[in-house]
Amino acid sequence: MDEVQLDDASVFADWYEAVEPRVRAALVAHLGPDAGREAAAVALSWAWEHWDRLATVDNQVAYLYRVGRSSGRRRRQGWLPTVLPDGDSRFEPGLPAALARLPAKQRAAVVLVHGYGWSFADAAELLAVSKSTVQTHVERGMSALRERLGVNQ
Repeated sequence: MDEVQLDDASVFADWYEAVEPRVRAALVAHLGPDAGREAAAVALSWAWEHWDRLATVDNQVAYLYRVGRSSGRRRRQGWLPTVLPDGDSRFEPGLPAALARLPAKQRAAVVLVHGYGWSFADAAELLAVSKSTVQTHVERGMSALRERLGVNQ
């Protein structure tokens, strides 16, 4: 197993600070808060252990997203709470259940674009799909959410 050299530790720390929020946000969008954070930790641990190998990867964030998704497959579970905390008026009460019913790709695209404010291009790069595919997932996901929540455009 390749090990990171001590002088590489500061380079890794700087890289980690830049990459971790994006990897975590994407995995939380796909797997939910608990499983997403755990999958991000697994993916970033993999990055530390395989730093030399990862250095040759063009899209490191997307690669680690896939590493994290693979680790998350073992723990499939519903990821959104069915009940938000009392008094939390920021969200439509039926939103968590409606989001949970979306297919995973639509849910990830909707949460990344509308929840985290990512551009279609950024979400597409991370999900390793085209920008138009992300747009389609968002449009279909939002349509399904509006229908389930009884919201008119």
